[in-house]
Amino acid sequence: MRRPLIGALSALLLGGAGLATAGVAPAAAATDTPKAKAVDFAGTVALSNCSGSVVRMPNSADSDLAFVLSNGHCLESGMPSAGQVIVDRASTRSFTLLNSSGSGVATLRATKIAYATMTDTDVSLYQLSSTYAQIQQRYGIKALPLADTHPVQGTAINVVSGYWKKIYSCNIDGFVYRLKEDEWTWKDSVRYTSACNTIGGTSGSPVVDSATGKVVAINNTGNEDGGRCTLNNPCEVDANGTVTVRQGINYAQQTYSITKCVAAGNKINLSLAGCELPKP
Repeated sequence: MRRPLIGALSALLLGGAGLATAGVAPAAAATDTPKAKAVDFAGTVALSNCSGSVVRMPNSADSDLAFVLSNGHCLESGMPSAGQVIVDRASTRSFTLLNSSGSGVATLRATKIAYATMTDTDVSLYQLSSTYAQIQQRYGIKALPLADTHPVQGTAINVVSGYWKKIYSCNIDGFVYRLKEDEWTWKDSVRYTSACNTIGGTSGSPVVDSATGKVVAINNTGNEDGGRCTLNNPCEVDANGTVTVRQGINYAQQTYSITKCVAAGNKINLSLAGCELPKP
């Protein structure tokens, strides 16, 4: 995993202290087709140990309580075991909301973990005490939209870390049938090209399609030492069981499937038609 980091940066971020931003990606050239959108930090958040973002579903209303998206392995209670699914668990976790330049503008607070797991995917979805409209009215920040379709190989992407205030730019290199790390296995993972050399603390960063500005995945892991299917050294397993190790390559978990499991009012409903997220 892109290891969660110990210690909080929220106070620094909220105060606007300058973490390094040398890795921030420039806007794509105007000749891109379709025209690339400038990707910045607006709507991303810093957790105490990871990154994340305020996100909305295609059917979310401005009056809905907002979601923060991050990794399952970033939960304040620790990493869920393989097969464990968490739904509607109370939480008062706080998040530092960033503006476009990466300065902290507010502290948002959760009321619950709406959904979290490390089975098949690596996701945590917190519900906040504020609505999308309240966040936009108070701080001028819009939520990042989640794409509701499978991403495409070769797509230009940006991995936006609110923890480090850094943006990594690369492309989707391909998709992994099964990505295995220690006791956990994830399905249809996104593999980056080598330019996205994400580090600890970037866990939970939104992976943004550079052309649409929509979130297509959540950054979650990378093979650090060349190990085979061990902690911090995930391996790729194809449909025939063949194992491939790619040292230095990093991965993310797709998010379009989440949109199939959220009903009106931002209510998690794992019984919806088309919802394939693991159930408790």
